[in-house]
Amino acid sequence: MKKICFFILGTLVLASCNKEPKFNIKGTVADADGKMLYLEASGIEGAELLDSVKLKSDGEFSFKQLRPESPEFYRLRIDEKVINFSVDSIEPLDVKAKLSDLSTGYSITGSDNCTKIKELTLMQIDLQKKVDGLVKATQQNKVTNEVLQDSVSKMVDSYKKQVKSKYIFVAPNMTYAYFALFQKLNGSLLFDPMNSKDDIKCFQAVATSLTNAYPNADRTKNLYNIVIKGLKNTRTAKSRVLQIPQEKISEAGLIDINLKDIKGVTRKLSTLKGKVVLLDFIVYQSEVSAAHNFVLRDLYNKYAAQGLQIYQISLDADEHFWKTATDKLPWVCVRDEDGVNSRYASMYNIKKIPAFFLINRNNELKARDESIKNLEDAIKKLL
Repeated sequence: MKKICFFILGTLVLASCNKEPKFNIKGTVADADGKMLYLEASGIEGAELLDSVKLKSDGEFSFKQLRPESPEFYRLRIDEKVINFSVDSIEPLDVKAKLSDLSTGYSITGSDNCTKIKELTLMQIDLQKKVDGLVKATQQNKVTNEVLQDSVSKMVDSYKKQVKSKYIFVAPNMTYAYFALFQKLNGSLLFDPMNSKDDIKCFQAVATSLTNAYPNADRTKNLYNIVIKGLKNTRTAKSRVLQIPQEKISEAGLIDINLKDIKGVTRKLSTLKGKVVLLDFIVYQSEVSAAHNFVLRDLYNKYAAQGLQIYQISLDADEHFWKTATDKLPWVCVRDEDGVNSRYASMYNIKKIPAFFLINRNNELKARDESIKNLEDAIKKLL
């Protein structure tokens, strides 16, 4: 009798386990016969493989996974092509796609969040194409470097305004609002919570909604930590008269700078005497940094042999990102760990980023970006 009871109890337990809520995503991918389709979880630390299937000629697939305790992100992947989607219920999702335009031509029914995520994906791809087109035009000398930077900045500002009003602030509790926060351009976040007070407000709105609904979720805690770090990094310094130590001032009023590069070697600005120096303040984790560095690389390649050197100061809060971004750059790259609160940025009266200055071979500060109409011409005059 006891054995029968244990058997019945075990059967009930198994039945209970099998009734755990699951989500189902199914559909077809045309023209993908023999291709491997992967279902991956898009976690905070990266993608994690959950399941896979080898597609047949009909392209049909079906995946089932346990429903997450809080809204989560997933992706379908074939080679390097991906479809991003989110799951917040057990409602079935149906996908229609073809291999040739998997990342852009797909459709998902069953979730408004997934529809909005696709809209954001297409918008980001379009923005990236426009920026790539401007870079190509600059390489072909059809567009000046100054026009490139100004155009990219305006396009990014316009993009962010649209995303803020239509996707983030209108429904900060939705997964597509969270997805929007982490979109990238040229590998850098469009919304920069570490250096922009306006962008922190976007993260705050979504973090507040997540905290109310899912206070113990990993994404909630991570987003909350990002907001706290961003607020600390962009805190408003107390109003004060800036006193510049006399030992920091060298010839012709040049304020010396003494910071470490990615190898931990201290690099002083004043030791570059004899070179024409472009002193550059930058945040690598910003949407315009890639276009800005493209301009600098072009100038460096042209004039380094004639005596041009670049001394570039990072105000990034993320040290790892800075090291990764500067690993292949040929000029002097240092970082101020104080970020946007850098005393050097204050000494040089930096109002915006990027900002740059020209220093002649005698260590004399000759011009700043606001007074330079054509950077290349200004460099050639000093050389």
